[in-house]
Amino acid sequence: MELQQMRYVIAVAETSSFTRAAERCLVVQSALSHQIARLERELGGRLFERTTRRVRLTPAGEAFLPAARQCLEAAERAAAEVAASVGEVRGRLAVGLIPTVTAVDIPAALGDFRRRHPQVRVSLRVGASDDLAEQVREGTLDVAFLGLPATAVPRGVGRHELARDRLVAVVAPDHPLAGAPSVDLRRLASEVFADFPAGTAGRAQTDQAFTAAGLPRDVAFEVTTADYIASLVAPGLAVAMLPPAYAARLPGLVAIEVSDAPVRVQHATWSRTGRTPAATAFLGALGIPVKDGEDS
Repeated sequence: MELQQMRYVIAVAETSSFTRAAERCLVVQSALSHQIARLERELGGRLFERTTRRVRLTPAGEAFLPAARQCLEAAERAAAEVAASVGEVRGRLAVGLIPTVTAVDIPAALGDFRRRHPQVRVSLRVGASDDLAEQVREGTLDVAFLGLPATAVPRGVGRHELARDRLVAVVAPDHPLAGAPSVDLRRLASEVFADFPAGTAGRAQTDQAFTAAGLPRDVAFEVTTADYIASLVAPGLAVAMLPPAYAARLPGLVAIEVSDAPVRVQHATWSRTGRTPAATAFLGALGIPVKDGEDS
């Protein structure tokens, strides 16, 4: 069994095509098919069902695929560790971030990192804080930048607090509150809101604030991205509460200070076990003190 054969299997599984897999792997299709057939003979079972219309994994293939991915990741990690021992950073850097992260200029940071370490392959995943934290714990992501209520901390990962800020109200320019120097939660409670889905970290900070104040709130629009929340605020369909630095980037909307606003904390997180050389170098470039515990 060879690593290249595993790469071919993964490529076919991800593309559902021997032709597209061969193109991805920069090899002629006959060679790729031959190697997969050779592997199937060695394993004693078919990994793919092949018809004229489609290619799909067999039950044996479904069982083989996760282990093949783990083997390739381990091989890449071993190569990266050897390179790091002689001062060269290479391998993979998988970064997750919420759309409203502002404590770190991610594009600028990655640009500088790539100039220093051009052999590192970077992948970015944008999502919700809870999902990203779980992916760091699982090892799918090397580093993630989260935004959480002040009452919550990411568990099971290394972490470093980057910044704290208070949410601001965001309204359309013709909204009656647009000229107000500040507002409080009691006044906002009479408005229709657009917010993140219930149960998410992005939603929790606002829900907790209104609950603590004993105030009801009408969240008529549940949206998975901050950009689309803004698109509902712009025509006056709703108001929202967003981080101040992010709200300042939204053209045509008005941000208003909220006197009793909830606090959001931005965290950098990383795996407590198996941190890659690329992840260590990236965190170091950001000036983040790396510890393997949870209380950094």
